[in-house]
Amino acid sequence: MTQSTIRLTVNGRIHDVDAAPDTALLYVLRNDLELNGPKYGCGLGECGACAVLIDGVAARSCVIPIAGCVGRDIVTLEGLGSRDRPDPVQQAFIAEQAAQCGYCLNGMIISTKALLNRTPHPTEAEVMEALHYNLCRCGAHIEIMRAAMRAAGHLAEAAD
Repeated sequence: MTQSTIRLTVNGRIHDVDAAPDTALLYVLRNDLELNGPKYGCGLGECGACAVLIDGVAARSCVIPIAGCVGRDIVTLEGLGSRDRPDPVQQAFIAEQAAQCGYCLNGMIISTKALLNRTPHPTEAEVMEALHYNLCRCGAHIEIMRAAMRAAGHLAEAAD
């Protein structure tokens, strides 16, 4: 397929990208826009490492063509917060030290954010369901669940 200029809104900024319309969003985010939050995991939309928010809903960017993203609001991990002002979900993952290798964290954080967008105070079962299709090979599941529950407001901040 031939290349064309495709306009995408990513993290609140408009980007004109020269690529084929069927190019996977993940490749544009990482290679053209230099956003490294979304990771290439499986390339099949099954592991969740490449998750982004599209109009507030978690989506697997490795299987979404950029042509389907025109006119939609795309948010990556970098667009949630900053090093100085992390998003509450990011802060919860930091507080719970919910990482080992960190490869799955993008998907875990994005999926948690999407859950909280639609259900501000989810139950533990709802959190488990929302994270069910995000794969973590390191075994940080307990810390990840605690971080998601903290972000949902179910766990208080530990006293310093």
